[in-house]
Amino acid sequence: MKFDSRDLTSTAVFAALYVVINIVQMVSVGNPTIYGPIQLRVADFMIALAALFGWPIIGGVAIGCFLTNAYYFIGAPDVILGPIANLIAAWLVFFFRKRRLLACIIGALPIGFIVGGYLWLFFPPPDVFGILPAWAAMIASITISSLIAVAVIGYALLSILSRPGIIEPLKSRGLKVAV
Repeated sequence: MKFDSRDLTSTAVFAALYVVINIVQMVSVGNPTIYGPIQLRVADFMIALAALFGWPIIGGVAIGCFLTNAYYFIGAPDVILGPIANLIAAWLVFFFRKRRLLACIIGALPIGFIVGGYLWLFFPPPDVFGILPAWAAMIASITISSLIAVAVIGYALLSILSRPGIIEPLKSRGLKVAV
C-alpha cells in the first residue's frame, strides 16, 4: 500500500478524532474513565478499524494517543508507552485483519500489558482481595477495558462499516480501504 497525501490527511483526521472522543468522554463522564486504575477509553474502538482503513488508522491512533496523553500529562512513561501500545495494537489488528474478531482480541492485549504494566505506578489499583499483586491487578483491569473497547465496541463498528452499503459510498468518495 502506497502512503500518499490522502493517507496523511486521513491519519490527521483519525488522530484528531481520537483526541476529540477522549476529550468529550473526559468532560462528559469524568477523569477516572480515561485515566486511572479502572478505565475505558472509548476512543480505543478506533484500533479495530485498522482492519478496514490500514495505515492511516494505525498512525492516527498512535498520534492521537500521544496528543491525549501529553495533554492530560501524568508522566513520561504514559506519553511514550501509551502511543507505542496503540501502535502495536493497531498494527496487530491490521496484520490479522483476515480474521477480524481474532484480530480485535489480539489487538487489545498489548494495551493491557503495556499500559497496565506501568500505570499501576501512578494509580494503585483496587485491592483484589489480596489475590493479585498491584501490577497484575492493573494489567488485568486495563486488559479487560481494552477488550471491551477494541474487541466489543470496535469489532461491532468494524462489522457495521464493512457492509457494502456503507463502505462503497466511502470508497467512491476516495477513502482507501485495506483489503
